[in-house]
Amino acid sequence: MSRLNVLSVTSELFPIIKTGGLADVAGALPAALAREGVNVVSLLPGYPAVLKTLERIETVREYPDLFGGTVRLVSAKANELDLFVIDAPHLYDRPGSPYLTPDGRDWPDNAWRFAALGRIAADIGQGTVPGFVPDIVHAHDWQAGLAPAYLHYGDMPRPGTVITIHNIAFQGIFPADILYELGLPPHSFTVDGVEYYGQIGFLKAGLRLADRITTVSPTYAKEIQTPEGGMGLDGLLRSRSRDVSGILNGIDESVWDPASDRSLIAPFARGDLGRRQVNKEALQEHLGLEVDPDAMLFGVVSRLSEQKGLDLVLAALPSLLADKAQLALLGAGDKTLEESFRAASIVYPGQVGCFFGYDESLAHLIQGGSDALLVPSRFEPCGLTQLCAMHYGSLPIVSRVGGLADTVIDANEMAIASGVATGFQFSPVNLSGLTDAVIRAKRLWSESETWRRLQQNGMAAEVGWSRPARQYAHLYRSCLEEG
Repeated sequence: MSRLNVLSVTSELFPIIKTGGLADVAGALPAALAREGVNVVSLLPGYPAVLKTLERIETVREYPDLFGGTVRLVSAKANELDLFVIDAPHLYDRPGSPYLTPDGRDWPDNAWRFAALGRIAADIGQGTVPGFVPDIVHAHDWQAGLAPAYLHYGDMPRPGTVITIHNIAFQGIFPADILYELGLPPHSFTVDGVEYYGQIGFLKAGLRLADRITTVSPTYAKEIQTPEGGMGLDGLLRSRSRDVSGILNGIDESVWDPASDRSLIAPFARGDLGRRQVNKEALQEHLGLEVDPDAMLFGVVSRLSEQKGLDLVLAALPSLLADKAQLALLGAGDKTLEESFRAASIVYPGQVGCFFGYDESLAHLIQGGSDALLVPSRFEPCGLTQLCAMHYGSLPIVSRVGGLADTVIDANEMAIASGVATGFQFSPVNLSGLTDAVIRAKRLWSESETWRRLQQNGMAAEVGWSRPARQYAHLYRSCLEEG
């Protein structure tokens, strides 16, 4: 088996910089792919949080003027990851989110900030960095979407190209009049290039010009080819359906391991589920809930948004909290939802506990201490939180969409009898559907032996990166064979 070099182009990378699941995927894949004969180097913007983690820094290329300032491309190591980092203070040296100003708006120069990511990815792809010539450039989401475009319109031999859609709702759309400033030729501004309804579409460009398109679950790959799920790109995706594949995400089992997790008060294994009770009590105490082993504890670890269905959780609270049940929530996002959950914690003292923001340790404790985890998304490309829940013995309650439908086996009568059920699915995605699923879960939770079997089923499920890594490695090689 020949060894491949892959340049992974991403705007975030766990554990260095993270706002969501993209970081987890981009951070876990390199080690998993190494076992498949694939050497991955990740290209990442030089945000302050990134630069301070770097070791063994070496300048490999300089740009005297790229989109308004001097840029230095460095190779480095961080957290055992091989990196190229774009050191461009005029683009990345600023506080807050990689994408948003401190007051929550898009940075006004995001087009140039992420065009730089695509442009430098293309340069590396064309072999301009000594010692590393990629066979494949793998772009992640709209932020890297111009990498295939710069390669396509370049005048040098190019590697194979793959783009992965992590969430098609975010597309990177910018005014047409910056085409020249981005360094793209006039003939690129067509329906078969970067043009998108009279503007420049970064994600659209990648989907049109990459050799292969992947997304993060088989069901989502089908959903995005429909008008309901394609967010305006369904026609393009249908026209390229032979090049579209869905590869389920996994979780990094070296990070998410209940038997050795230092964020848990009491680590536990599949055969020692009794120890979860210690974590449950610690979680209840941490979030100001009544410490009660007999109260069913629902968890939420999520961005707070309507996409994630958190408004449905609010509407379902009377049924959810009946019979002394509790809710432990970790998340941030929509300020109206935050205020509504804050108000709920006052209306239901001791039953609703919230932490607004991001806390990695608390996320682990919720997975290891809750009885069930709520994931009522209206659409969900893959989802990682339900995989973590199963791995940690918390039964996920999920809407039947995207990767949630692909990863959770509903605890219907036949699945329970067959010994394969791992959680609860519901459809349609509305208040009635969620409420019915919660009631089913409560009924089974009262049957302790059945519940424990479902927990053990979930913990035994294959949720790591081994199988997805094999699929990606096969995709890369087939791309080269056909290219």
